[in-house]
Amino acid sequence: MAEHLAQVRNEWQRRVVAEYGSAAVTHSLLGWLLRLGASPTLLHEGARIIDDELVHAELAFEVLRQAGGGNVALGGALGLELDPALSLLGNVCVQGARVFCLGETVAVRLFKRLRDGATLNVARQALDRVLADEVRHRDFGWLLLEWLSQQGEWPELSGLIERRLPEWLAQLQVSYGTPSAASFDPELRAWGMMPNDEYRAALEETVERDYVPRFAEYGIDARAAFRQSLPLR
Repeated sequence: MAEHLAQVRNEWQRRVVAEYGSAAVTHSLLGWLLRLGASPTLLHEGARIIDDELVHAELAFEVLRQAGGGNVALGGALGLELDPALSLLGNVCVQGARVFCLGETVAVRLFKRLRDGATLNVARQALDRVLADEVRHRDFGWLLLEWLSQQGEWPELSGLIERRLPEWLAQLQVSYGTPSAASFDPELRAWGMMPNDEYRAALEETVERDYVPRFAEYGIDARAAFRQSLPLR
């Protein structure tokens, strides 16, 4: 049991840090959108996401505390830096597509699986809230892509996404699709955890059911990009 709790603490401590990181990334992106005079709908949703992520961090910390954990060190720089090689709109496009269209979309399927196995109240309640919010965060990403597609620079922006999409998908595969030889104790599911192969299955499901049809609406072939990324797995 002590070993299990150590794994739980490590995982939920990682999630606390990740939630702070997500809040900081959204804060950076929101600042760029403000400078561009983006639609009020996007700006309001972006501000709401920052608050969501901080609530998620609080909930994750409570799970960590229940598992016997304590202080969390964030470390490093949080947020996004502008890529000087890109315009401000190009930066919004790259980070919006990478973080929200890709990251938040797969997060919905990941957190659903994590929540379904969670039986401890503290973990289940945290994951209930996170999953509900991730749906809106995913939708923000695709709303942002729709806004980008209406800009005069869209031909260049869509080309930018097409060029970088294989690399982004490869990164997701490293994060969620790399096979692991480590054993997984089923008791960890109660704490909102799951084995590596379920992360991989969720990513593959997201590619076919979300990325391919959603990007296709904008003339971007996510299936071809995924095939290009496969050798990097």
